[in-house]
Amino acid sequence: MKAREKKPFWQKAARWVLKLFGWQLIDKAPTKRKYVLVGAHHTSNWDWAIGFLMMSGLGLKPRWIAKDSLFKGAAGPLMRWLGGIPVARGARTNFVGQIAEIYENSRELVIAIAPEGTRKYVDHWKTGFYHIARSAQVSVAMGFLDYKNKICGIGGHFFPSDDIHVDMEILREFYAGVVAKFPENQGLVQLSPKYAN
Repeated sequence: MKAREKKPFWQKAARWVLKLFGWQLIDKAPTKRKYVLVGAHHTSNWDWAIGFLMMSGLGLKPRWIAKDSLFKGAAGPLMRWLGGIPVARGARTNFVGQIAEIYENSRELVIAIAPEGTRKYVDHWKTGFYHIARSAQVSVAMGFLDYKNKICGIGGHFFPSDDIHVDMEILREFYAGVVAKFPENQGLVQLSPKYAN
């Protein structure tokens, strides 16, 4: 009989807190700890707190991307300790390439990205997560916070294809049943008009 893997204290503590507040945790993450984690829907500051507990409960170190200027000075070490990854933004920088290189040089790396990009309503998702996953050749995992049913976690994953329309349909179908903290602010899971055929 295979011995049960012992979870670290912080992971057990996160699961306990989620359970205390009535949340159920789902783990259908890729077995390889190297993927892009889509986080949706993002409508509230509470998403960060619950999302942090969710990722901790799954045994993941929360990682996120921010412009490099935020990491300068005394705040830099703290930002990195909190999981921040600095990237240079601007017309002369290849944002996707920078992140793909970080993935290439990492044995394990899960970066959480909120494709809505804001807590307000938007009529399409930003597609940086898709281009990063394709360039880094890693899976896209579907992270979610369903406030209506109090279920959170990772509900599945897929390897991005060459057809962004097909992949967006996978995401649209999955997130159709996910209810945000403020449903009226949920962004539409669809591409911007620039992707129209």
